[in-house]
Amino acid sequence: MKLQLLDNWTFKASDEQEWLPARVPGCVHTDLLRNDKIQDPFYGTNEHDLQWIDKQDWEYETSFEVSDELMAESRLELVFDGLDTYADVYVNGKAVLAADNMFRSWKIDVKERLVPGSNHIRIVFRSPIQEDLPKLEKLGYALPADNDQSEVGGLGEKKVSIFARKAPYHYGWDWGPRFVTSGIWRECRIEAWSEAVIRDVFIHQEQVTASVARMKAVVTVEVNDDFDGTLIVTTAGQKWERKTQLTGGSNTIELAMEIKEPKLWWCRGLGEPNLYEFRAELQAEQRTVSHASVRTGLRSVRLVQEADQAGTSFYIELNGTPVFAKGANHIPNDSFLTEVTAERYRHEIASAAESNMNMLRVWGGGIYEEDIFYELCDENGLMVWQDFMFACSMYPGDEAFLNSVRLEAEENVTRLRNHPSIVLWCGNNEIDSAWAHYDEKAGWGWKQQYSNDIREKLWRDYEAIFHEILPEAVGRCAPGAEYWPSSPLVSLSRDKNQHANPETTSGDIHYWGVWHNNEPFDNYNVYVGRFMSEYGFQSFPEPKTVRTYAGESDMELESKVMLAHQKNGAGNHLIKSYMDQYMHEPKDFTSFLYMSQMQQAEAMKTAIEAHRRNKPYCMGTLYWQMNDCWPVASWAGMDYLGRWKALQYVAKRSFRDVCLAVEQKQEEGIVSVHLISDVSAPIEGILRLELISFEGKELHALSLPVQVNAQAALIVYQTQVDELLSGHNPSSVVLRVELELEGDVADSKDHYFVTDKHLLLQTPDITVREVQGNGGTVVIVESNVFARQVWLSSEQEGIFSDNFFDLIPGKPKKISFSSRHSSETAFIPASPGTVKVFSMADCIHSESLAAR
Repeated sequence: MKLQLLDNWTFKASDEQEWLPARVPGCVHTDLLRNDKIQDPFYGTNEHDLQWIDKQDWEYETSFEVSDELMAESRLELVFDGLDTYADVYVNGKAVLAADNMFRSWKIDVKERLVPGSNHIRIVFRSPIQEDLPKLEKLGYALPADNDQSEVGGLGEKKVSIFARKAPYHYGWDWGPRFVTSGIWRECRIEAWSEAVIRDVFIHQEQVTASVARMKAVVTVEVNDDFDGTLIVTTAGQKWERKTQLTGGSNTIELAMEIKEPKLWWCRGLGEPNLYEFRAELQAEQRTVSHASVRTGLRSVRLVQEADQAGTSFYIELNGTPVFAKGANHIPNDSFLTEVTAERYRHEIASAAESNMNMLRVWGGGIYEEDIFYELCDENGLMVWQDFMFACSMYPGDEAFLNSVRLEAEENVTRLRNHPSIVLWCGNNEIDSAWAHYDEKAGWGWKQQYSNDIREKLWRDYEAIFHEILPEAVGRCAPGAEYWPSSPLVSLSRDKNQHANPETTSGDIHYWGVWHNNEPFDNYNVYVGRFMSEYGFQSFPEPKTVRTYAGESDMELESKVMLAHQKNGAGNHLIKSYMDQYMHEPKDFTSFLYMSQMQQAEAMKTAIEAHRRNKPYCMGTLYWQMNDCWPVASWAGMDYLGRWKALQYVAKRSFRDVCLAVEQKQEEGIVSVHLISDVSAPIEGILRLELISFEGKELHALSLPVQVNAQAALIVYQTQVDELLSGHNPSSVVLRVELELEGDVADSKDHYFVTDKHLLLQTPDITVREVQGNGGTVVIVESNVFARQVWLSSEQEGIFSDNFFDLIPGKPKKISFSSRHSSETAFIPASPGTVKVFSMADCIHSESLAAR
């Protein structure tokens, strides 16, 4: 096959005359910005001034040469990997294609339309708003779409996002802006071929164990005419072949394969993510007519749901081993998808791996991600929970819409099915629990807005998509893959027991009592389900990031800019409300930003460790959310610019494969130390406990041998709080617990007997000095008095080995720095440059500080 990329595009509004340079892949918004036609969409309140863009039609065009060599081929196909969204394509003035689904690719043979020499392509992108408003009017009633920010777009209550097969978050979300884009958002090209072409190679893994992998290569071949040849598949020095007789059109060839003692693909913490590259060749008369390669990992995956005394389990079993899933929910990395570079993907996945995660959930309000995202997850041993792109809405059920969904599902499952990282396909985000069809008292109040007839119709339409079309697509295109209809869900019982709530003992749970309901942090210890697939707490980005969208006059909580960059209506109020409850009062707004991150980290530490302590009852913890699509106050652990918040460092510590967690039960007056292991071998070590004053004096010390079985969690020490404190002021002491394995400290946790608001902090003198012989990449940090939440801020972009940590006098901490790098290696040891250091004491009013 010969390829010719299409470039040199220009664009304009359909009702204007001036053509401007365009970048493809790209979108209208970014092209307007590059041509200085609009201001930075992310700055200040500019979002509100740019809502006119999605009401217009836009046109893109290019001219290109077709060589005689290309024209000599039998087939010349125009291929678009992605058109966003309603697009009419013209080749040399003739209409050839009408697209209506952002999530699909589009291909058409244009040989009869092309001529030798110069050719012309024009694409008219119809406004998704103008396209879909008539559908809403025709339907006669609104469909629920709570996160569609139609009012920002000047549409009032007219929510049209549900009609378009387009990234839902483009219409706004409670962490993202409303930028309804149009454009050529993935690669476009001419593909030329004659005799035959391999369209797809699927390595169907029928049985995979440590001793043998039995598979079949399922190879899709398209030929012009009848064709006799040989299919050859090779990998890792092994070879299989089969004679073939193909007829004109599309053909499927199956070839059985077997590998003895395969190198299995494992997620992080359980083994190496081994990968095999399979090359398929179609030969005729000793020559290669077409070839294709795919990379996959050999593994067995099962979603285990088995009845037990408490309810029903819910966990991923990988190669026969139960896996406790640790990670976060992933959203698109940008409101403008084509701005996400390979380096940004590497940074995100490397950050997840560095944070000891083993799973990311690709949430259903974004996109089926780029190939590089899954390739990086494959390489780094990160499992993927993959949603289909439906979230927090009810959808139409007309024939055209359902057929579009069917084609979208089949194509994306086919495209992604070889990735070993994808361990679960999920129909949608939160729709089952939001509608709660079988329980009149449950749900988000949606169904009560409709007559019984309409309610039944909407539920039939829901079931057609999520209980029929999508599972059938998974079963047909990726046989053996696991499918879960909606997250969260108890089971597909088709009665009131189907719908999840924080107290269910089966299925997965989204727990939002802490945050949305203003419940106390301690409720994270109460509402622990079998698999916690969503929960979260907000913070602001660091001041350096905030200043990329706000001026100094905007640096206050209720300014127009801060409110514009807080998409959760009650968000700023909730951050402050929790801060009033748990933290000292910040002395200024910059301190407020910093302390919001500390508060978020403390909330998520409480949740993560509660989930892990309850293993194996609970077998998964995926917080909301990993990343941001623009600079904003949100639930992310890593801001839009890739800067780690305090949460990301807490996740790294709390997700360690072998981990300590300290639990204090206030009513019982008991403190317990838990030892948690996610590794496949027993652990034996030494537990050391020290009660230390804020001046650094050791008040109590204890060492004892501890052990835990493989993949287990248990209490290794427990005592009365009063006995441990022995009369010492709980506001001025810290309990440090350390686990020593083979002479090294494997984990260390600090525990406080009161909330941060009641700690008697002093102003510390913190020093940072370089360790000689390390090129400035390693520093020693120490303090003269106890310092809470020490934040190191680097001149260079990158990450520290630890940050937002506590310092005890006489216990210096060695920290290394890695810069963010654009090469294949995301993080490289480097000098951080000038390091600024802050702690909680620097951010609170002086009257809150204890006297020395």
